[in-house]
Amino acid sequence: MENKKTYYITTPIYYPSDKLHIGHTYSTVAADAAARYKRLQGFDTFFLTGTDEHGQKIEDKAKEAGVTPKEYVDQIVAGIKDLWKLMNISNDKFIRTTDGYHEKAVQKIFQKMYDKGDIYKGYYEGLYCKPCESFWTETQAVGGVCPDCGRPVNPAREEAYFFRLSNYADRLVEYYESHPGFIEPQSRQNEMINNFIKPGLQDLCVSRSSFKWGIPVPVEPEHVIYVWLDALTNYITALGFGSEDDSLYRKFWPADVHLIGKDIIRFHTIYWPAFLMSLEEPLPEKVYGHGWVLLEGGKMSKSKGNVVDPVILAERYGVDALRYYLLREIAFGSDGVFSNENLINRINSDLANDLGNLLSRTVAMVEKYFGGTIPADRAAGDFDDALEAAAAQAKAQAEANLDALNFSVALTEIWKFVSRTNKYIDETAPWLLAKDPAQAPRLADVMYHLCESIRIISVLIAPFMPETAVKIRTQLGLAPVTDWAESGEFGKEATYTVQKGEIIFPRIDLEKELEALAQAQKAPENPLKEEIEGVAKIAYDDFAKVDLRVMKVLACEPVPKADKLLKLTLDDGTGAPRTVVSGIAKWYQPADLTGHSVIVVTNLEPRMLRGVESRGMVLSAEISKEEIKVLFADGIPAGSKLS
Repeated sequence: MENKKTYYITTPIYYPSDKLHIGHTYSTVAADAAARYKRLQGFDTFFLTGTDEHGQKIEDKAKEAGVTPKEYVDQIVAGIKDLWKLMNISNDKFIRTTDGYHEKAVQKIFQKMYDKGDIYKGYYEGLYCKPCESFWTETQAVGGVCPDCGRPVNPAREEAYFFRLSNYADRLVEYYESHPGFIEPQSRQNEMINNFIKPGLQDLCVSRSSFKWGIPVPVEPEHVIYVWLDALTNYITALGFGSEDDSLYRKFWPADVHLIGKDIIRFHTIYWPAFLMSLEEPLPEKVYGHGWVLLEGGKMSKSKGNVVDPVILAERYGVDALRYYLLREIAFGSDGVFSNENLINRINSDLANDLGNLLSRTVAMVEKYFGGTIPADRAAGDFDDALEAAAAQAKAQAEANLDALNFSVALTEIWKFVSRTNKYIDETAPWLLAKDPAQAPRLADVMYHLCESIRIISVLIAPFMPETAVKIRTQLGLAPVTDWAESGEFGKEATYTVQKGEIIFPRIDLEKELEALAQAQKAPENPLKEEIEGVAKIAYDDFAKVDLRVMKVLACEPVPKADKLLKLTLDDGTGAPRTVVSGIAKWYQPADLTGHSVIVVTNLEPRMLRGVESRGMVLSAEISKEEIKVLFADGIPAGSKLS
């Protein structure tokens, strides 16, 4: 890899939901920082993102809206592209699974797998969850509920094509073991082997015949190609695989890294490698499953009105401040907590006090003491060597951690150098040197060292904060950075002619801003329509039979041998604990729920789920096919009845 001068990085292609939140932005900003870094290093870089636009739910939503599926997704995709433009995302291509070239290539891929014998026709007969668009066996859908979302499943029999995923189990494990680093963090590899491969891989349904919004199966156009075979192959079709011109594919594949959220790592490290093995194509170098951006008190939820809108934050504080916070605050690979207070504190301390003040003080002193241009007559002195050594250390640490996708550590190391440069001002005391004309050469050298340090900082932060890097260099009289190697050249510039500009990060009044931000982020009124198409009306008396109560989660734990189920022990206000099993383990850890209050349907017939009796159902909201949010009711006493 050391001699490879191309770099290919991807984010997941996002499902078209009404609005992307800060979690989606996090993944794309991280990929953008990696891509910008590689470009500065001289790598011929290709950065891909896009949207996954087929499926039954899109077809249903379009019907409800009275438009075609394509018209429905066109509107949403335009908003996603606008957000990436706002966030200064430097993607080289935006793929849509409705793009004609992609659809044609997917059909060729299907045909090749079919001709090889890896795809065969059969019937799916079992249980189906429409909200999740997922098929389940009776063993998986214990108690007649979907193991993913906990909703009831219905018997279904559908003609379908299947991919022989089971044939690739041994090859997958062998590949993992012979390619350390293919799945990162390492813990995710253990999860794939122990939770999915060792229990036995089942063949994968890769077509549907009960709806039409998808790519027609080439051997039987009445079927459409289903979900992951369509979506995952975007990583190669975007490069021209399966087209007349596959030069980009031959140049950039295999991908250096697929950057994805941990919730879809199974599809990228089991399904996707198996597809590529079937096609006899190389596998990507790395699949990195990063953590989630959580809110204090739990995950983001539209039902709670606490989804963080990146547009509001970017417009209030600037895109670079938001990019910096996301990549500095959260250890990449782990879950991290977002809070408005932490964001503002980071802006005030790191960006306004440390970086912004360093630039302002330096430029102001060069103008005050030398009329804006540092003279050539300079004299070295104490602390210069230590500052230059700190610059070299910052570059080395930033490189090592950026190469490993440790964005937060890289920024921490860069900010050590920012702090060291501020300390240099205190050590050399230029205001005292300015009082003695004989010290003018030494004062000039101090100013030169400060400007050189700030120039190096501008290079180091350019992948993370590209606009800020340009603003800094403009005040130093420099052109935008084009070469990462510049960060290792202390003494590169002969002199500096500075020009004071605007304060790059003004300080923020924390209390006032938190209040204003709470109002800005408040969920807008969204009254329900009088009638929702496709939803059957029921009599009031029927609804009145449903007993909804608030219950506090006393304890929560995974259900053994059921990776999608959580067992909740609840205080229902009666004095005796109630047990409810919910299929929300994909979206919540036990710690996310313990101590919080939830809403429970209490008067359902008890059901046995994997040997645990469940007495009720936890209410949740379906945000998208990949996102379920529990309805919390914190602050309401346990046992309170909803009416």
